[in-house]
Amino acid sequence: MREVTAIAALRALLATERSAGRRIGLVPTMGSLHAGHLSLVDAARRESDTVVMSLFVNPLQFGPGEDFDRYPRDLERDRVLAAERGVDLLFAPTVDEIYGTGADLRLSGGEVAARWEGAVRPGHFDGVLTVVAKLFNIVGPDVVCFGQKDIQQATLIRRMIREFNFPIHLLLAPIVREADGLAMSSRNVYLSPAERDAALALSRALRAAEARWRAGESDANALRQLVGQVLAAVPGVVADYIAIVEPDALAPVARVTRGTIVALAARVGRTRLIDNVIFGD
Repeated sequence: MREVTAIAALRALLATERSAGRRIGLVPTMGSLHAGHLSLVDAARRESDTVVMSLFVNPLQFGPGEDFDRYPRDLERDRVLAAERGVDLLFAPTVDEIYGTGADLRLSGGEVAARWEGAVRPGHFDGVLTVVAKLFNIVGPDVVCFGQKDIQQATLIRRMIREFNFPIHLLLAPIVREADGLAMSSRNVYLSPAERDAALALSRALRAAEARWRAGESDANALRQLVGQVLAAVPGVVADYIAIVEPDALAPVARVTRGTIVALAARVGRTRLIDNVIFGD
């Protein structure tokens, strides 16, 4: 594995890869790698010859009072995990390298970005889209891999690829979970043992909704109430939102069919977690 911090150096290396006819896969991350991130490397490997992983904690997607300063960072550990999983090029730039003297120009995700996560975290997705567009221009990947856990992020990036005519194929990798069902997240390290037990309410609520749908329930309000009841039954778990939506614009639906997404966010103690399920997957 080769590691670079400069855009020019990365572009030079990738020019050599392309001249040899190799397809480029990109796995964008903010580091603090876990098995979910590493599954994206596997997905990229299946559809590309050279896998680039970026490690960059993007300040534009953190709002005032969020956890940018304390977001977990462990570059040495991430290097080891990335190399062991087969990453070819590790791109770990500084904020100055990505944004230079400023970041006044930003992409806007519009109405889709203002819903759900965007309503709770205004401007978050504008920051995500801006840095991802920069990475697309820096790397020029043929394939990019994102995880289903951040379903609104992946939906917006898919729309950006389509609407901005990026010649890139997006792969959506399934959520990777702990044995007890907790979705893997870099923020899980914030949870105390008691909070981690409480956090299992998120996946339990989603499983309950999917089971009820498979049993014949298609009313979105009934399923939303069920999810809310499961979450509310656990002390210390406070829901931010429960979204039952279609997959293209994440607009609410009244009736649930195959492909409908149930996404939720909840605070467990001081830690905010997200999870989702795609019915019929």
